[in-house]
Amino acid sequence: MGGRRKSRELALQVLYQIDISCENDRSALDLFWESFKVSKESREFSERLVVGVSEYKEDIDKIIEKYSKNWSLKRMPRVDRNILRLAIFELFYCLDIPAKVTINEAIDLGKKFGTEKSGSFINGILDSVSEDIYKGGYRSRERD
Repeated sequence: MGGRRKSRELALQVLYQIDISCENDRSALDLFWESFKVSKESREFSERLVVGVSEYKEDIDKIIEKYSKNWSLKRMPRVDRNILRLAIFELFYCLDIPAKVTINEAIDLGKKFGTEKSGSFINGILDSVSEDIYKGGYRSRERD
């Protein structure tokens, strides 16, 4: 398993923990790292994702709500909601990661940790978000 894939899985677990416990990102990360030992690279990327999602959570949640037709954020399974948060953070704030990679990784996370419908649900929302990102000029297809 690739280093970044493992980092995304770890970040998802921490975000899920935060979602359930309402802890802040730092205390959740500290508790998580006490329990699990991972490479420095995986830890750094995981923390980048968790801290970033936490910092921009309000904006990210608005984007999810805008693109998820007939689904309120509260009705979504926690796993799907947090995978979407991770991916939307990457799409908007990690421009060094190609959008296709972000979307594919999110779909794979959904298939692995979510329900049988998670992959297609996540794919539908992220495809719409990414299309608007390109149309709006926020990302360039040439760079991705």
